[in-house]
Amino acid sequence: MADFTFERSLLDKGYRFIAGIDEVGRGALCGPVLAAAVILPTGWIAGPMPAWAAEIRDSKVLTPNKRRRLADLIRSEAVAVGLGSCTNEEIDRVNIFWASMEAMRRAAAALAPPPDAVLVDGFALRDFHLPQLGIPQGDKKSVLIGAASIVAKVVRDEMMTEFERLIPGYGLGRNKGYGTREHYRALDALGPTAFHRKSFKLREEGALF
Repeated sequence: MADFTFERSLLDKGYRFIAGIDEVGRGALCGPVLAAAVILPTGWIAGPMPAWAAEIRDSKVLTPNKRRRLADLIRSEAVAVGLGSCTNEEIDRVNIFWASMEAMRRAAAALAPPPDAVLVDGFALRDFHLPQLGIPQGDKKSVLIGAASIVAKVVRDEMMTEFERLIPGYGLGRNKGYGTREHYRALDALGPTAFHRKSFKLREEGALF
């Protein structure tokens, strides 16, 4: 269950604008990798938080309807929310690891007010000037990272639904760009689009994504 253990440790050190950062879309075959950064009110960390905030956790275990509801609440109640992304062209150029790092740095840079410390899902960010803590499976452990994972997932899912309107036939509204059987069959029949990641394995045989 996600809680404020990591956030409180930073609060005790004097940090006030603490952001959680997470990304989504790392393993997809199509579309951007997208990151969100979220700063919640300091009072929620130090004291009681709203009852609905207790539902914040890893976005992958939530239903789509609950994710959307929580994302709306997070965005309306947060001190700040920042978004950052890297396109499929950037992913192909620098690889998915570095593109994910850059998307998270961009999300942090989009926060206003800016954070004075960050909690990151997984690895700490490279080439980043703020105090930070990388937390493996952080979206399951930290409320701030869980909030970021929810916002990122909802925003990217909405983007992929729009992509389906632009490039029909790949089922992107359903598979969100990931390598489902439907998606691979469409790639075999129609070929990749300008939004597909050419550096990824775009055939089903032996695909790891």
